[in-house]
Amino acid sequence: MKRIIIMAGLTCFLHAVNAQQVLRMDEIKVAIEKNHPSLKMLDAEARSMNEAAKGAYSWMPPELGAGFYMTPYNPEKWKVMDGQPGMGAVMLSGLQMFPSKKKQDAEYAFMNAQSSVELQKKAMLENELLYTARKNYYDWIVLEKKLKVLDENERLLNFMMQSAEIRYKNGLGKINAYYKAKAAIATVGNMKLMLSNEISQKKIMINTVMNRDVATSFSIDSNYEWVGFNSDMFTNTALMDQRSDIKVINKNIEVNKLQRVAELAKLKPEFGIKYDHMMGWAKQPWLFSAMVMMKLPLAKWSSKMNKAKAESLVWQNEALVNQQQMIVNEAGGMAVSALSELELKKKQMNLYEQQIIPALRKNFQTMQLGYEQNTEELFELFDAWEALSMTQMDYFDQLQKALQMQAELMKILEIK
Repeated sequence: MKRIIIMAGLTCFLHAVNAQQVLRMDEIKVAIEKNHPSLKMLDAEARSMNEAAKGAYSWMPPELGAGFYMTPYNPEKWKVMDGQPGMGAVMLSGLQMFPSKKKQDAEYAFMNAQSSVELQKKAMLENELLYTARKNYYDWIVLEKKLKVLDENERLLNFMMQSAEIRYKNGLGKINAYYKAKAAIATVGNMKLMLSNEISQKKIMINTVMNRDVATSFSIDSNYEWVGFNSDMFTNTALMDQRSDIKVINKNIEVNKLQRVAELAKLKPEFGIKYDHMMGWAKQPWLFSAMVMMKLPLAKWSSKMNKAKAESLVWQNEALVNQQQMIVNEAGGMAVSALSELELKKKQMNLYEQQIIPALRKNFQTMQLGYEQNTEELFELFDAWEALSMTQMDYFDQLQKALQMQAELMKILEIK
């Protein structure tokens, strides 16, 4: 019984510890890189391509044959007649072609390079997953801050209601704003339910990208930092160096060049040896035939497909270069626009922090003091509270949009 009680206690303790687990964004990043199945899938595909590349150095299989050689249809002529040897023989034949070393090297380089594209796609996918996690993480931070404000609002509204009840009973005040405050408490409760549900959704999304049970409970660090962006980060050169989708295109261009070399290498001649052994009967001598074979794929009628493929790869690379430039232009425009909006949000938030919210808070505190001294009415105190509460929520909406802009910029620049 004691063991059961101890085990139950340990289980409850572990659950409590797990529920209080605080995850920072860098820990989420490590978990995504380590556990997400899509990233593991691309690793496996790259390994598969590397293994397949080893087959580039294989030879053509040997060809063997056996049968009659220069044998008459008339079996009577197979025999010795009048001292003359019979006709016919049994032949064993073998053929082995030797591959071109340059062709094998070119084929191996092409096949082995394909894995680099998959590994670069892994970086691109990782950036998308981190953006999803970071966006939900930032939203969660703001939702937590809103909940704290709502808790404070609930406390203030309860104070207003209790004070109004006491004053009304003692004939010192009116009841006209009492029910307005009561409805506001219900509205605050409804907003808290909505925000709590949104936090649950954010938690599910983060657990999903971390590839763990969506019901796993954890909390987050509510602190955040602003990234120092500048216009130099958005130049074409910087974007070409930083973005993984550009690097994927670069890898595809390299692979196409190697494939073109491999296609042209297929036009080189290949050599082989053919050996035939004839075993004659009826006094026929044993004979052999040894020949050097050469395959000529560069002939005009047999080289059209390889040359056409090589030419098509040139134009594929031309298309990829233009696609690259299109992505850079689009990303640069999006980044500059997002940075402009982020700077605007920061200026707006600074006005809220330095002027608007302090003034409204001072107004509310003045009204609260006047209400406690019976110089102000409840509806005036309620209006002051409502103005402060709505402005605080507007401020957090601006903060959420600013953090989303930051997440978008970090995605564009692939800041991890």
